[in-house]
Amino acid sequence: MSTRVVITGIGAVTPLGVGAETLHERAVAGLSGLNDENENGLGGKVGRCLDFDVKNPLSRREMRRMDRYTQLAVAAADEAITQAGWGGGLPCDARRITCYIGTAIGGLDTLETQHLVMHTEGAEEVSPLTVPMMMANAAPAHISMRHGLHGETTAIVTACSSGAQAIIAGVRSILLGEADAAVVGGAEAGTTRFTRAIFNAAGAISPDGNSTPFDEERNGFNLGEGAGILVLESAENARARGAEILGEIAGYGLSSDAHHITAPNPDGKYAAYALNRALETAGATPEQVSYVNAHGTGTELNDTTEVNVLRQALGDALEDIPVSSTKSAIGHLFGAAGAVETIATLQALRHGQAPPTLGLKNLDKRLGRVRISGEPQDLAPGTFNAADGTPKRLGLSNSLGFGGHNVTLAIRA
Repeated sequence: MSTRVVITGIGAVTPLGVGAETLHERAVAGLSGLNDENENGLGGKVGRCLDFDVKNPLSRREMRRMDRYTQLAVAAADEAITQAGWGGGLPCDARRITCYIGTAIGGLDTLETQHLVMHTEGAEEVSPLTVPMMMANAAPAHISMRHGLHGETTAIVTACSSGAQAIIAGVRSILLGEADAAVVGGAEAGTTRFTRAIFNAAGAISPDGNSTPFDEERNGFNLGEGAGILVLESAENARARGAEILGEIAGYGLSSDAHHITAPNPDGKYAAYALNRALETAGATPEQVSYVNAHGTGTELNDTTEVNVLRQALGDALEDIPVSSTKSAIGHLFGAAGAVETIATLQALRHGQAPPTLGLKNLDKRLGRVRISGEPQDLAPGTFNAADGTPKRLGLSNSLGFGGHNVTLAIRA
């Protein structure tokens, strides 16, 4: 990409704790944010943000006007914007700061709660705040209002790839010259009993909660909640104000399987196309990839297909590239997954260590030779040069969404 889009702030609220540094530290330490909640046949484990104190970033009035997923998004955005150094004022014309936040299901907790109120207490007791709390665009709207962002503000809804596509939307707004900065990411609070019930009915949830991505005994995913937010800026804007640059969105690729509403195309050729496009737009080769953060859900078909995709796109180089799945520690965050995992990728590159695929005991032999481990993996020194010639590491973050949405982000740090 001719214009460089850099990352100047990151924020995360996940089942591993509050903060982007906490996410990396606890993931590499092999800690799990999943807890047993096997009730009424709704599956074994759930990832909840138990360390998140909603009263810390929000007033009581604000809390009452936001669904849980918006609360998580606002908290993560506060962290990212503070790290970017915007506390003393915005870095450019507010009309040139865009905001794109991904979610798969939006304020489902509010909808579920108010639907119950209607049936148990009567229609007249339903909250008048239901619509503004449940709508998918509530999170970007609240973030923009809170920080005075007047550029395009939009919700991105593409199931499990929503957060990753929101990042790309922000990148594009900068590349097209429509913005100088963007606040992007994803948020989800899909851990309600109804959400668990519908995914359980679909056979997607691990019945015992012990599923591990890429393990030969994997049997589905665990649900989680959380948010990941990044502040993006043009390199020119960031340098002009002396901002610390954490990394760079070096490239991206997108495609559609156009195959099935939930299942990936087993041949993987269109997901491989998205990954190849990410490398192409980054100006990189497979041999320059230091780490892959896989979509890695822990379902039979996803994991087999994804390794096939990686092998198609990366060839023999795959055998030397550390690969892991963040979902093993925090669960599947749906619309937040791509954003949180992009942050996890960035942190792995910056710290030189990839988190483990937690709980992996027996790698599925059908996957062939691939560097997936239940232990942290050290990353080799980078060979992908920055604009100033400094060697940097290059990482890939994969997101494969229901509906056939394939997204790969290439991150340099």
